[in-house]
Amino acid sequence: MNDPRWASIDAFAEQNRDNVLRDITRLVAVPSVEGTPEPGAPFGAGPKAALDKALEIAAELGLATHDAEGYIGWAETGPIADGQKYLATITHTDVVPEGNGWDADPYTVRLRDGWLLGRGVADDKGPTILCLYALKYLKDSGVELKYPVRALLGTNEETHMHDVDYYAAHYPMPAFCFTPDAEFPVCNGEKGGFNGEIVSPVLENGTILDFAGGVARNAVPDRAFCAVRADAAAIHPTEGVTVEAGENGTLTLRGWGKSGHAAMPEGTVNAIGLLVDCLLESGICTPQEEAYLRVLHTLHAATDGSALGIAANDGLFDPLTIIGGTIEMKDGVIRQSFDCRYPTNTNPETMTAALEKVCGSAARLDNLSSRVPFYIAADSPAVQALITTYNDVTGENKTPFTMGGGTYARHFPYAVSFGPEHSDLPLPDFAGPMHGANEGAHFDKLIEALKIYILALLRLQDIAL
Repeated sequence: MNDPRWASIDAFAEQNRDNVLRDITRLVAVPSVEGTPEPGAPFGAGPKAALDKALEIAAELGLATHDAEGYIGWAETGPIADGQKYLATITHTDVVPEGNGWDADPYTVRLRDGWLLGRGVADDKGPTILCLYALKYLKDSGVELKYPVRALLGTNEETHMHDVDYYAAHYPMPAFCFTPDAEFPVCNGEKGGFNGEIVSPVLENGTILDFAGGVARNAVPDRAFCAVRADAAAIHPTEGVTVEAGENGTLTLRGWGKSGHAAMPEGTVNAIGLLVDCLLESGICTPQEEAYLRVLHTLHAATDGSALGIAANDGLFDPLTIIGGTIEMKDGVIRQSFDCRYPTNTNPETMTAALEKVCGSAARLDNLSSRVPFYIAADSPAVQALITTYNDVTGENKTPFTMGGGTYARHFPYAVSFGPEHSDLPLPDFAGPMHGANEGAHFDKLIEALKIYILALLRLQDIAL
């Protein structure tokens, strides 16, 4: 590394290793799944408590802080005058539900063989602390900043991103922003999103008494259950499904899969899909139930959408993905949510028509929503500043990439996602992915990311925005 600022950056990060670990632990300890809105806490008490903790940590680091009515908050290197251009990072303090399969308390950080384990260590509380320490370096170093830097702290990323909608409506947007909520090196494009529910008719006098599974619509469920009225001998043996006898001739079928992020379903096993197949193979359901289950079977049959007739690949983004995230039964109606990430050569209208054809008269679509694909040119000055910094620090020769995950970046006029995950770093058996059980982040890589962020923010000062 031949940048004259590197020695100081490297020393700062190494000297603060214990402090970074301490503050990640403090932030992860606050459960922050979206809840019921309250005064001053529009996304529930959990996300607001995590925002408060992040702002508390920022203040301890000597940064100026602001809470924007509980929707979003920030720390900054110094005052930003009206009309002044500024840089921003944006992370989020809310998390997906902890789900099942954890080896220990999800909200107590553990350090094992160099890996941090806990809900949010990777997505996105670990990166939140990195951004705060990056701003501390910039402030304490005394370097004159052409563009002040603001570390935005979101509270609603995992569901609707209404936090950034609020920010855009009330505050001037940054000249450039990056979000540490993806993989390195630089993600300059995100697939479109298409979401909704496949809903059954009212299933009267049927075999299925209850059906539930999944903890979030954007996560592949690793557990699900279905209560049925049937003889145990009629249940077809299915790998990943267990059967428990109940009272009055009822059975509980449980599906045991492997969870993961909806944008990266390769290697996951959908517990709902296991139960659907078991029910169909057992032949215990009414014709009406079976017709609906066949629609769900088609959804779960392939995560590339090929079974549904919506597979797409444009050569710019990875191919389309689709998963079934949650399922519930209420008043005789089953609702199966789906999460689709799509490239540029299809659209929600085309996919809706294909899904309606699959549903036929056996099911209907409900609560459809979508977002268009997002792309920033790889040769734009800010993207080049980030990719060059990453390669200089790591000695690699990577290029920007596109992905299926959806981040805050698409909500800003000039923004990308920038680490700190590493797709080429295999997870050990005891660690899980974002949104999965035993969510893990390699601590040395987090410290390396802190150095990358500091140097990148300094280099961004040198370009015209």
